[in-house]
Amino acid sequence: MYTKEVFNNQMSSWINIDAENTEELKNLYRDYGIDSEFVDYSLDRNERAHLDYDKATDVLLLIFNAPNRRKIDNHYETVPMTFIVVNRTLITVTNQHSKYVYFEIKNYLDKNPNSSLFEVLFNSLFIISDQYFPFVEGMDRDRKRISQLLREKTTKQNLLLLSDLETGIVYFVTASRQNVLLVQQIKSHGIYRRLSDSEKESLDDVLIEAKQLVEMTQLSSQILQQLSGTYNNVLNNNLNDTMRILTVLSVLLTIPTIVSGFFGMNMPLPLEHDAFGWVITIIVSLILWFALSGILRRLMK
Repeated sequence: MYTKEVFNNQMSSWINIDAENTEELKNLYRDYGIDSEFVDYSLDRNERAHLDYDKATDVLLLIFNAPNRRKIDNHYETVPMTFIVVNRTLITVTNQHSKYVYFEIKNYLDKNPNSSLFEVLFNSLFIISDQYFPFVEGMDRDRKRISQLLREKTTKQNLLLLSDLETGIVYFVTASRQNVLLVQQIKSHGIYRRLSDSEKESLDDVLIEAKQLVEMTQLSSQILQQLSGTYNNVLNNNLNDTMRILTVLSVLLTIPTIVSGFFGMNMPLPLEHDAFGWVITIIVSLILWFALSGILRRLMK
């Protein structure tokens, strides 16, 4: 998909291109004199959020982490989205996982056609940051539901659900931290001095939203870690109880074995000619069994 829209009284333009169109993307970058290294950044699905600036051509590149709306292996992940500012043109590179951001930006631009180029850029970053919150809130609801299931029964399936939730929140925590660092880089960059007051205000809004996201994701992550640790302790405690029971049973079962083994030796023994010798043997075993169980009960208390 390749689209182009003009805004800000025909002074600026916005081009969105699909990362899958590799050749078209390379041609676009070549037409605008963009370094080929930026092409690699745009095509790398594992690229981290960062800022890059080519002083010779006055090209500003931003990689910003966006949430992936589709779960991968039962958990949420993030995808890098590329923003390039060159010659009063904003270029965005999306893929199938970040395509929804294009429609959000378009909706903003339709409502604010007189926005400057950097206002569109910063509001796009704000929109992406805002997209995280419904997912984090959904994770919190899933956490409460899984916690209730684990209280009812600590099964392997429920523990795997908790693990998937932890994995997803880790992606969000990492991505949100990187986004904050990126926005802070913009504020410390020389290009910040060229921004108007309204553009700086838009950038401040992005930073506030990004920091709120970091705090929210970190809180969710800490709660999940505590929940996971609690159930690990519960499982360990259950295992200890099981091992203790098995140990006690194995000790108690040795009593009949010892008594019967003693009377099974091939040598003269008391009661071997008594018709009720086997009954006496059982009685002795029971007496010793109850005596030992009483001793173990006191020790375990």
